[in-house]
Amino acid sequence: MTDIPEVPDLLSSAVEALGGARRDGQLKMASAVAHSIDTGEHLAVQAGTGTGKSLAYLVPSLRHAVDTGKTVVVSTATIALQRQLVERDLPRTATALTGPLGRVPEFAILKGRGNYLCLNKIHAGTIEEPEGDLFDALGGGKADPFAASRLGREVTRLREWTSDTETGDRDDLTPGVTDRSWRQVSVTARECLGATNCSYGADCFAEKAKAKAGKADVVVTNHALLAIDAMSPAAILPEHDVVVVDEAHELADRITSVATAEISGASVAGLARRCAKLVDEEVADDISGSAELIESLLDDIAPGRWTGLPDGAPLALSSLRDRLWKAHTAIGPVRRSGEVDPEGNAARLAALTSLEEMHDTAVRILAAFDDPDEAKRPDVVWIGEDLVRGDRKRVLRVAPLSVGGLLRASLFAHATVILTSATLTVGGSFDGLAASWGLPPHRPGSADATSAAPDSDPATEATKSAQSITAIGKPPPADEKKLVWNGLDVGSPFDHQKSAILYVAKHLPAPGREGMSARTLDEVVDLITAAGGRTLGLFSSMRAAKDAAEAVRTRIDLPVLCQGDGATGALVKEFAADEKTCLFGTLSLWQGVDVPGPSLNLVLIDRIPFPRPDDPLLMARQRAVAARGGNGFMAIAAGHAALLLAQGTGRLLRGTSDRGVIAVLDSRLATARYGNYLLASLPPFWRTTDGQLVRGALSRLQGTNTTDGDRA
Repeated sequence: MTDIPEVPDLLSSAVEALGGARRDGQLKMASAVAHSIDTGEHLAVQAGTGTGKSLAYLVPSLRHAVDTGKTVVVSTATIALQRQLVERDLPRTATALTGPLGRVPEFAILKGRGNYLCLNKIHAGTIEEPEGDLFDALGGGKADPFAASRLGREVTRLREWTSDTETGDRDDLTPGVTDRSWRQVSVTARECLGATNCSYGADCFAEKAKAKAGKADVVVTNHALLAIDAMSPAAILPEHDVVVVDEAHELADRITSVATAEISGASVAGLARRCAKLVDEEVADDISGSAELIESLLDDIAPGRWTGLPDGAPLALSSLRDRLWKAHTAIGPVRRSGEVDPEGNAARLAALTSLEEMHDTAVRILAAFDDPDEAKRPDVVWIGEDLVRGDRKRVLRVAPLSVGGLLRASLFAHATVILTSATLTVGGSFDGLAASWGLPPHRPGSADATSAAPDSDPATEATKSAQSITAIGKPPPADEKKLVWNGLDVGSPFDHQKSAILYVAKHLPAPGREGMSARTLDEVVDLITAAGGRTLGLFSSMRAAKDAAEAVRTRIDLPVLCQGDGATGALVKEFAADEKTCLFGTLSLWQGVDVPGPSLNLVLIDRIPFPRPDDPLLMARQRAVAARGGNGFMAIAAGHAALLLAQGTGRLLRGTSDRGVIAVLDSRLATARYGNYLLASLPPFWRTTDGQLVRGALSRLQGTNTTDGDRA
């Protein structure tokens, strides 16, 4: 029987040591996490801003790890939260709990191998020459000398940094370097020779990080590495029995991103150059010929989703597949440890890895249309466009239709999983996100109960349709035992009714494709004027943000910053430092701004953030749900919008003393059939459609801020 105190007592000790105050929601969450760890039941817990959710899951995680000797993995979506956990939350919590736990808890951070310097690549002379890559990237006949010189300077700095850094971790490098430069000094997991086969294995930064993680009680990682671990036959993360997924609302998208692959004419041509020194000239020329075929194919077909293989695609892709494998065979296996030529081994392994990955992508695309039922196809294929130095370059992409089966089989089947975020209930239910994770409906029999409800209820339609998401794409394997999970909303320390007004401008025309209407712009100007600045504008596109910023600047004598004018982090700091400043922007501001205090009293949202109608992956998922008898719009498009809307409105209240207004300038939130579903996804703000009332509230709030500032 353990002598370690129970979680409520440990939490109390930690809060007291950290100088905090008791929070009922935090205690409720910590107790629920402890219960899930004890029973093995998965848990989805929504904890509003200010709950202190990091401490609520760290305390029971540390207790479990110290008590059992087993590792707990904590996965986050953003670098910012990773740093917060490793540099602030974990050190302080570990210190606070050292006495009650009986020893100092150990923790470590672990990232993908590509985040660390590769000593072998740096010292073995396998860094690629920039000229050829630049030729491809620019699509012209002349390399960019400025880009080449920058690449050279940054690689030189990275070489010098090798002797100064103890971690080799890219995030510890200040200032940072471009992705292009970093790729010259790093390798992927598949390109790595392995510690036993590498001359620098004993000093490898990635291996040191992995070894440290293997001894830790809590390992902090990211959703991308969690995905790689789930998809890889080899163990990437240390052995563990509990996984905490913070920022869980982003889990499915991050897993999808890792499982997405692409082919372009430039990438095939680059691979031909990489292989040129390792194979006969004829073999390399064959791959170059395939690059031209792929480039021609993509040029002849309009961007968008493929519902079948278009004319020319089978020949181009099968030819590429066969030529890549011919080169793979010609290069031969990498020599094992103890043999000579480490430089040659590294070059061969890098080429073999790239050949295998592109070969597998070609095979995956060719097989994507085998099933005539689109809802049963594992993958979605489409042509996208990337902006490369001002030019649009077409790329053929393939992504999983659903990642629920993968998560169910590779994550939930092997560990107890705690999923948490400030926004997990969509339309008032956990089922939407749970379906994307591969989990069954929340409550036993809920599907039957929902079926009996009136079909006219949008929330009911969305819930029923969300449950059908688990049936699309590749199905999960049959479970030996049914997955059991619980959903819990621990609320928020904020009094939303008294702290914030949700204003929906019902009188405005619905947004159109032509941009912001004159009446809507007038509304923006009136609201910002009433607030005296202090406005965060969240827009559906960068074009909308820039157009609005330019128009407002001509009519209001207040500073208006716009995303793209500088680094986003610097713009947010400038916005927070001056109460009269406004900041307009798009997606990263919807989710990444934390500005408590009087610098932010008004959040403007130009329109409901539905996904773009030409988003091939979301549209394919929408059609797949419809093919299963569900409402694809409610399950996918409205679900996506609800989640992002909840994130956006969450920018206003960041501290218990914050006050203000969230103004949604899209009248459909008040008039459309799906409006109540979206509103059910938001905190219980005080709601109104009275613009005059709202402007009066903002004016009074501005006066309060000014008075407080004068006193200060």
